[in-house]
Amino acid sequence: MQPTLLVLAAGMASRYGSMKQTQGFGPSGETIMEYSIYDAIRAGFGKVVFIIRKDFAEGFKNTFEPKLKGKIKTEYVYQEMDSFLDGKPVPEGRTKPWGTGHAVLCAKDVVKEPFAVINADDFYGSDAFAKAAGFMNTDCNDKTYSIIGYELAKTLSDHGTVSRGVCEVDAANNLVSINERTKIYRDGDTIYYEDDNGKHIVPFHSSVSMNFWCFHQSLFPVTEKLFHEFVAANYENLKAEFFIPIIGDAFIKTPGNNIKVIPCSSQWFGVTYKEDAPVVKASIDQLVADGEYPTDLWK
Repeated sequence: MQPTLLVLAAGMASRYGSMKQTQGFGPSGETIMEYSIYDAIRAGFGKVVFIIRKDFAEGFKNTFEPKLKGKIKTEYVYQEMDSFLDGKPVPEGRTKPWGTGHAVLCAKDVVKEPFAVINADDFYGSDAFAKAAGFMNTDCNDKTYSIIGYELAKTLSDHGTVSRGVCEVDAANNLVSINERTKIYRDGDTIYYEDDNGKHIVPFHSSVSMNFWCFHQSLFPVTEKLFHEFVAANYENLKAEFFIPIIGDAFIKTPGNNIKVIPCSSQWFGVTYKEDAPVVKASIDQLVADGEYPTDLWK
């Protein structure tokens, strides 16, 4: 059974200021996610599922279907504000989506095999997909998931703060805890994150999740239960988000469950702010020049 790639592309792109998921960066106008899909196909993935918003579904499909037809199966899932609320109204005044964990849950009816989850606007590199496919083909089961881990210092932006899932791992590279930090930045030789309690140091070489997770399909019923509990506890909090690390943390707290943190040699880069775009384009141009990717991915 070939693994599936689940692409989180429903984000509102509020910090970036445009629909960055469909902006071209490659020599032939390729988006960042196209490089991920290309790497996934090379690694043996059999299907890609896009999590998108219904209001830009038509344009999204018109862009990607002609490129991917005959190369990999595609499916589309809509993350809507009322999905999985079980008839409850969307809280008045809530405009923020329910978060990445909710996005994954929205794919419940179309994913029936081990699957990887990625962000649409992050470039992960071919090694990440090869390692993810290897894990899902041999080690993934209802008791064992994984994260592709990146070194924190290599995932920051020079143009503002970033959000990262900071991992604590044991000697066997099993995940001990993961904490979503939403305001991380470098100041000189030190990396900090800020929260309501002030400024805190994060170890420079911390392993972080860039939302590249490898899951077994048995995740969905557990996630649905967790989401219902989250909504009950946070219904009035209009900015509360159900992040994937909440799911991961609950999973490893169950005896016998493990999440492997798999180190990745690929260089991560992504577009959080407009000012990041030229760096991403230059990085992709260099990879093409080095022969890692063709000048036109889909010819």
